[in-house]
Amino acid sequence: MTIASDHTQHGASLLYRAMRDFVESTDDNLPGKFEITKEGIVLDMMSPTRPHELTVLRVRKRLEKAMPDEIVAHTGEPDVEDEPEGIMRRPDVMVIAEADMEGEGSFDPRSLVAAIEVVSRSNPDNDWVSKVRDYPLMGIPVYAIFDPRTGTGAVLSDIHPTPDGPRYATRKDFVYGEDVTVADWTVSTEDLPRYPD
Repeated sequence: MTIASDHTQHGASLLYRAMRDFVESTDDNLPGKFEITKEGIVLDMMSPTRPHELTVLRVRKRLEKAMPDEIVAHTGEPDVEDEPEGIMRRPDVMVIAEADMEGEGSFDPRSLVAAIEVVSRSNPDNDWVSKVRDYPLMGIPVYAIFDPRTGTGAVLSDIHPTPDGPRYATRKDFVYGEDVTVADWTVSTEDLPRYPD
């Protein structure tokens, strides 16, 4: 276990604040979506495609039919932020109690029940690699990935400690057409669109 000095922690905090200020200053001024990862700023330049957005819509609607009224499948802003870890993300779908959406500022990642991502055609490693590392660091208990490139996905859960930091211990893969369980709710993956070849 490494314990950073106060000077190192302060420097990391200053760097994170500078990156956060940059990301906030670019909102609505530059194309694409900026997020802050453990590796720095990530920019997805591509606008979401119809298959991406239709997948987000169908997954959100199916989850909301299965969940109790006080839990929502939220899309959009604000970001999910863990300042001590130096991470700010915006999942495609955030499963969260409506009461935890009240107030100002970014969402506390530990208030999320689950984060759901639809894999971007332009940057799949952001969803399959970076977020698989970042989301357990942030304390998001369940991470579901839907991949329109392959018609497959995975649900990751059960955060446990490792020498490289918290990681998901359980991974359940699925193929489109099967039912998938995200946290406590099972939904169909029938008729989810694929990216064209």
